[in-house]
Amino acid sequence: MSSSGPTEGAQGGQSVSAQPLTVLVAGGSGASGIAVARALAAAGHRVATVGSDQARIGEAARKAGDGVTPFTCDLAVLADVRQLREDVTGVLGAVDGVIHLVGGWRGAKGIADQSDDDWDFLERGAITTLRNVSRVFFDDLAASASGRFAMVSSTALDNPTAAVASYAAAKAAAETWTVAMADGFRRASGAGGNPAAATILVVKALVDDELRLAHPERKFPGATDVADLAAAVVRLFGTPSTELNGARLRLAD
Repeated sequence: MSSSGPTEGAQGGQSVSAQPLTVLVAGGSGASGIAVARALAAAGHRVATVGSDQARIGEAARKAGDGVTPFTCDLAVLADVRQLREDVTGVLGAVDGVIHLVGGWRGAKGIADQSDDDWDFLERGAITTLRNVSRVFFDDLAASASGRFAMVSSTALDNPTAAVASYAAAKAAAETWTVAMADGFRRASGAGGNPAAATILVVKALVDDELRLAHPERKFPGATDVADLAAAVVRLFGTPSTELNGARLRLAD
């Protein structure tokens, strides 16, 4: 990946213009959402962050700083996501990028004790939210000169274990949907066109300063700092789409 912000005239595929873009950060209430929103705003973009709890997403947007506007939505409800699109577009304009940070983690001891409750939680968080957001915003991203969609996935898919069977299966489904989006962007671009890009960012785990302070005894080997995730997200908007569309980019050590 190249460059740390918006650029013009990159070779080998579509790059973004120097104009500010409108980027939606789904799952913006957590440490990773705050870091990504802050970095995008610092790069000059208009940032919408969305979470299911109004007070929490409002506080997260405040922490992220100027240029970040919070919205409240249950992304697992398709009608609510359609309303979210109207709300964001009305305030910030058509969305050029979606960074999907919604997910969650559940594990077990093995295959037999993978619970239905855990699967329902993972399916709703990792798959349904992504399906809804991508369906509602797909046309906007495809129409943008700088359209970008990115999800965060896990190195657990490299060699899934019995203990994380439900988690790995949910992430695999989300990855498959994202790769299918990449094909949709290629088809939408037409012959000879440069597509928008759908990209998978792969981490082992995410860590931030607050987590390190809470667990000083832990070393977090292989974990990706949320600041490094945020920097990678910003670079997406300065990298040719042909290098990103359908790509699985590993951020883990």
